[in-house]
Amino acid sequence: MISLGIILFYLIVAILAPQIAPYDPMVTIYNSDGDVVRMQPPSVEHWFGTNRMGRDIFSQVVWGTRVALVIGVFSAIIVVLIGLNVGLISGYFGGMTDNVLMRLTDLTYGLPYLPFAIVLVTLLGTGIDKIIIVIAVGLWPNTARVIRSQVLSLKQRAFIDAARVTGLSHSRIIYLHIAPNVLPIAFVYIPLTMGIAITTEAGLSFLGYGDGELMSWGRTLHEVWIAQAVYQAWWWTVFPGLAILGLVLAGFMIGRAFEQVVNPKLRQR
Repeated sequence: MISLGIILFYLIVAILAPQIAPYDPMVTIYNSDGDVVRMQPPSVEHWFGTNRMGRDIFSQVVWGTRVALVIGVFSAIIVVLIGLNVGLISGYFGGMTDNVLMRLTDLTYGLPYLPFAIVLVTLLGTGIDKIIIVIAVGLWPNTARVIRSQVLSLKQRAFIDAARVTGLSHSRIIYLHIAPNVLPIAFVYIPLTMGIAITTEAGLSFLGYGDGELMSWGRTLHEVWIAQAVYQAWWWTVFPGLAILGLVLAGFMIGRAFEQVVNPKLRQR
């Protein structure tokens, strides 16, 4: 419940970003003397300090919440949808279909994730929709394998045999009789995948492969690294890092809690 409250807090910040952020995150700020307010530590005027370009870091963190949530939520939903369908089809039909889909899964597993994501971003571009696609392409195998293992067990049950006897089509059996029994497990992977997606976007932006038109937490960290001010301006690194940590940790803890709901045996350990 605490983690859910944290997620809701981030959501409110993302929705009300224009009202919460005191400055435009991309605008250089000047003081009354006309000088750039650069490399200022946290103060009453600038809660999280300013960077070398004289931009307000608090405003950058607030606006970066939108990018993180959009990429995290949509990537997680797409990943679960792909993994769910691959697992259902692979486990239900078996045989050649299962072999082909599982070898594709193994191939995706074998690719180094971050270098593979960098290559795809280079080929597709750095728009937010492209980044979501890149993340989804690399993260679906975990969900697919878990769903497949459940389907292999479910398709041997008596109610599936009864559905076949009544003449139901394969698609109706898969999506009306098997899918509802594995959806709770699939839902576990939404918050877990959201955390991985957020850290992936931050990593890509930190390496310079993010969307240059959007302010994200990874971009803020990229700028402090380029400026070689990691140690001189601790506030430039700490606050966006804490924002990433809080959202990712909350998503992970929600996933773990929901996993105990799906599998009550975990509560006894």
